[in-house]
Amino acid sequence: MSSFELKMFIEDNAAYAPAQSDLFNRHTARAARVFHSKLPGYRPTPLLSLPALAKALGVEQILVKDESQRFGLNAFKMLGGAWAIARLLCKETGSEINEFSFAAFRQQQRAPMTFATTTDGNHGRGVAWAARQLGQHAVIYMPKGSSPARVKHITDLGAECIVTQMNYDDTVRLTMRNAERQGWKVVQDTAWEGYSEVPTWIMQGYATLADEAVEQMQALGTSPTHVFLQAGVGAMAAGVLGYLCDVYEAASLHAVVVEPDKADCLFRSAQRGEMVNVGGEMNTIMAGLACGEPNPLGWPLLRGCVRQFISCEDRVAALGMRVLGNPLGGDPRIISGESGAVSAGVLAAVLHHPQSQALKEKLRLTPASRVLLLSTEGDTDPQHYREVVWEGKDGITA
Repeated sequence: MSSFELKMFIEDNAAYAPAQSDLFNRHTARAARVFHSKLPGYRPTPLLSLPALAKALGVEQILVKDESQRFGLNAFKMLGGAWAIARLLCKETGSEINEFSFAAFRQQQRAPMTFATTTDGNHGRGVAWAARQLGQHAVIYMPKGSSPARVKHITDLGAECIVTQMNYDDTVRLTMRNAERQGWKVVQDTAWEGYSEVPTWIMQGYATLADEAVEQMQALGTSPTHVFLQAGVGAMAAGVLGYLCDVYEAASLHAVVVEPDKADCLFRSAQRGEMVNVGGEMNTIMAGLACGEPNPLGWPLLRGCVRQFISCEDRVAALGMRVLGNPLGGDPRIISGESGAVSAGVLAAVLHHPQSQALKEKLRLTPASRVLLLSTEGDTDPQHYREVVWEGKDGITA
């Protein structure tokens, strides 16, 4: 097997102090899953085992949750947006969430409303999907450099999509100003002073995928020793990890957060011991992770429960896309996009690294390790997927 070195920095978490969360746990996740399970087209996404890759890496098991098959939207994000919108509408109408449905709300023919959000692609697509289910309007803002394919995914759902000349975090602020002026309902997956309820619901909604994964692992008679969680603002990572730390002993789960090196706000926050923002354009192929400001709702949980934070170059994500799309032996093929494949890329980069054994020891990867990965998206930008997987973009060079 060839040997090569990709740029990855691993930061041990000096503030590690695992504890369960009152906001993100089994109770809140299962309430969200009950709602999701009533939506037309719901079914748990697959949990796939990669035994050949596990054998090559020298671990017992690698399991990948494939979110490319979520409601036909090619990504997990709608789980958060749909749950948050449902909770928001129940609060405003005095309805009970266990009696609420999008179809029934649409039939009530209430006054028109507009939902607004900022997205790198997948979250906005989920909000647009929910708005269409409700017969309502959505205005979706996207940062500079957003791909035409991701814009089209949103407009195909009937939403208005505006691409700004700003980075993600500045676009969030623009969305908030415009929404306040227009009277729109903001459905954003990060929080700030005076805005925490909706992002809390979004993060709780994301945990449906974790509840499914635990159920699927139980059916296989297994449980994870490690979980690798990619992160932008950290909303998904915290929502999922809070649930997993409630199901399993928090101290027995080795959690690793992975970020692009051009938008590694959580990695830098771990280095400093407090939240750190990253500015600039954050030009990374991992569009869904190109966020420079940590979610303050998620950061306390991540600071306490994550063992290590990894900042890595784009070639790691590209490697993960190729490894999952062209698997070893009889492993199943997984079509995973740039943000979905980066954790698999980390494992592959460790496998091929000249100091592979030392990196495995640092990450505590042993022959008894059982690793859970989340492929959070499929080929949400099909052209770029082909450029990476077929044409070798961001490939391995001597």
